[in-house]
Amino acid sequence: MSETTARLNVFKTYKLYVGGKFPRSESGRVYEVTDSKGKWLANAPLSSRKDARDAVVAARKAFGGWSGATAYNRGQILYRIAEMLEGRREQFVREVGEAEGLSKSKAAAVVDAAIDRWVWYAGWTDKIGQVVGGANPVAGPFFNLSTPEPTGVVTVVAPQGSSFLGLISVIAPVIATGNTAVVIASEKAPLPALSLGEVLATSDLPGGVVNILSGKAAEMGPHLASHQDVNAIDLAGADPALAKELEIAAADNLKRVLRPQPVDDWTAAPGTHRMTAFLETKTVWHPTGSLGASGSSY
Repeated sequence: MSETTARLNVFKTYKLYVGGKFPRSESGRVYEVTDSKGKWLANAPLSSRKDARDAVVAARKAFGGWSGATAYNRGQILYRIAEMLEGRREQFVREVGEAEGLSKSKAAAVVDAAIDRWVWYAGWTDKIGQVVGGANPVAGPFFNLSTPEPTGVVTVVAPQGSSFLGLISVIAPVIATGNTAVVIASEKAPLPALSLGEVLATSDLPGGVVNILSGKAAEMGPHLASHQDVNAIDLAGADPALAKELEIAAADNLKRVLRPQPVDDWTAAPGTHRMTAFLETKTVWHPTGSLGASGSSY
């Protein structure tokens, strides 16, 4: 007879997601993550200032290729992410339920809404240009065309209370329009965000387009807000005191700043404002030749 031995649990090691890779925090620090009842779930990396700088470098390196990709291609990649999430749905239902203290059915509804949101933004990638761009009427022999272009590297302070749907609702519009992102996950509930990094790594999303850090927004935020190679910041998850501090720091190099906007229900239709918040308008004048009674010189 063979003896029955108890099998040891294999605990998951959560890591950062930076530049398409999974490093531990440069500092070697971790912090305990607990569920809504105080039960230990995992140790998450406590990101340092160096980790934040590395994430900005990765985001800047990825920006040229991602912003230069066709809008159709970006839409395909976002849809692929939704496919990958669908395949790991049960894992995220469990993690979101533990993170936010939700029943399995409520957590499943949140995860389904998050997957649907990826699909929704995937459909917008090749349409937002037509909504906010176009030809301008001018008095003269010119074509005057305005087109939206991505702002650049965007720091995102993710919502604290909505660890997954809120997270996706602020990441997806940033990258859908061609920006790259450095994301500070919810400090209290970072595990769904760190698992999202595993999905992004196995999708077609180029490394560095999204970089996910866990830890204290109050520690990393000021360095990212004052970083000269960060072009914009979304303060969705910052409390009023931190938001004010980061907004002041962001003014140093004229970053675009999206102030915190209270969201009662993340499942509500998001609109386009988070996409347009991180777009710049480029206007081009092109001479058409002489237009007169005799017609065009073309």
